[in-house]
Amino acid sequence: MTDRAGPRRELERTRDGGGPGADEARVALAAESAAEGLRAAILALATARGVDSSTCPSDAARAVAADWRPLLPRARELARQLARAGRVELTQRGRPLDPDGEWRGPIRIRLPRADG
Repeated sequence: MTDRAGPRRELERTRDGGGPGADEARVALAAESAAEGLRAAILALATARGVDSSTCPSDAARAVAADWRPLLPRARELARQLARAGRVELTQRGRPLDPDGEWRGPIRIRLPRADG
């Protein structure tokens, strides 16, 4: 998904479907602050996609703002915080990342796996 409409529509479908991630999608779509929206969007997208898939920080940013690029550093930091709390896992090239480690480049966000 490369445009804002794709991730935004995904959040709307998740919210309307009432399944996994629906509560977070509701928060993301109604959030008054960018940080609140990003955090909820990260959780909603990761939850809705399930343990066998992932999302990226840019999907969360695209879902909550038309001008999403300035939000990308904040989305990455929120993903780190969520990983530290055990809510998500960060990966790069399929390998888990230490949320406190030094890394750069594209990352993915997924639900924690029971085996890993």
